[in-house]
Amino acid sequence: MAGEKPRGPRGEGRNSAARGRRVAEQARGPRRPRPEAPRDEAADIGVEARLAAGVLLNAALEGRGGLDAALSFREVAGLPAPDRAFARAVAMAALRRLGEIDQILDRRLQKAPPATVRTILRVALAQTLVLETPAFAAVSTAVKLAERDPKTRPYKNLVNAVLRGVGRDGPGLTTAESNLPDWIAARWRATWGEAALAGLALAAREEPPTDLSVKPGVDPAAVADAVDGEVLPGGTVRTGRRGDIATWPGFEDGTWWVQDAAAAVPVRLLAPRAGETVADLCAAPGGKTLQLAAASASVVALDRSDKRLNRLRQNLERTGLAAEIVVTPAEEWEDPRTFDAVLLDAPCTATGTFRRNPEVLRATRPADVAKLADVQHRLLDAAAERVRPGGRLVYCVCSLEREEGETQIIAFLRRNPAFRTAPADPAALGAPDEARTPEGWLRILPSMWAEKGGLDGFFVARLDRVG
Repeated sequence: MAGEKPRGPRGEGRNSAARGRRVAEQARGPRRPRPEAPRDEAADIGVEARLAAGVLLNAALEGRGGLDAALSFREVAGLPAPDRAFARAVAMAALRRLGEIDQILDRRLQKAPPATVRTILRVALAQTLVLETPAFAAVSTAVKLAERDPKTRPYKNLVNAVLRGVGRDGPGLTTAESNLPDWIAARWRATWGEAALAGLALAAREEPPTDLSVKPGVDPAAVADAVDGEVLPGGTVRTGRRGDIATWPGFEDGTWWVQDAAAAVPVRLLAPRAGETVADLCAAPGGKTLQLAAASASVVALDRSDKRLNRLRQNLERTGLAAEIVVTPAEEWEDPRTFDAVLLDAPCTATGTFRRNPEVLRATRPADVAKLADVQHRLLDAAAERVRPGGRLVYCVCSLEREEGETQIIAFLRRNPAFRTAPADPAALGAPDEARTPEGWLRILPSMWAEKGGLDGFFVARLDRVG
């Protein structure tokens, strides 16, 4: 849920607020300026919102999709909208800086407290060190949280002492890499190298901007001006604007949809033309389908989840675009049609989306990589059967794991001699120049375009059917 940048209660002492900002800057390091929320909209967010933040944080740490599912929990759903937005912002901040927060706590805790107490401390430090909530507000509500539960009440003095100690002395040195699970850090170091790992760790700490794909015929510069943004290579509009996107200029008119800059690259590589037939396999939530439909192609959007396709249906109606929607697994689709172009955005570990979905790094397990690689293998073969002679196939995943990207295409080309790689030109696609691989594929890392605010991680390859 989007919202204006959350702030703590008003009326705190000026010295406490200034100290909280200094501590946050030490822990966070330099960051890009972003628009402040209007001060008259600052809310006095209380104990219940902090409790909800802890519920969301723990849900995210317990399994994939946990945070989104937890938004419907009683402790969260019953809150006023500003409190829900604040709770989600705190939980996301804690997830992005979890390793650093725990480094700070471990230096001040002689022995590990109960998990519920650590949650209270994590939530409080996420506020002061990341969101710049005044220290007094974060400490006060953390102590109240500890007091309200008989199991945590004996630790209220510990909570108070730890948080005041951090506010007084500063957080000390922390490492961005600590925010990554050990097995993922080791894997990325081995795959991409030490320098890339450092960049990925820094990218994982920051809240990303919002990217918009603009309908053909609409001036991206005009959209950028309306939302206080900028136009990126490829035509994506990027903005640091916060709040409910349904209230942004152009939303009701259907002139744009939300889509990360990297997620827009695969359709550009597929290069759909007016009148062509295109199949978008595994289409939900549908941003790429909208791109295909906007190119005046005849689009079939396929996905196994009817629920996940609802967002696509809503966006098609809002934008005035059209696509045939089919609810079925791609590998089980009983339809004789073949297509001029096929897009396969395959299910994956989604480790490349950690900027927007920090919980994915905690939810993913090593076994998931091999399990999903097998699914991708089968989907690629099913997709190939849908490409007519002379047609083209684009395969992509928002994963940083080679087994889900490069390895899949190497194996596919060995068992499908009728296909050849069509080299990608990053400059023509709105992708970073350094994303091009020696084979002509694209390997986009979230640390690329750091000066522009980064982008999601993707592997993208185009395969032309020559036989």
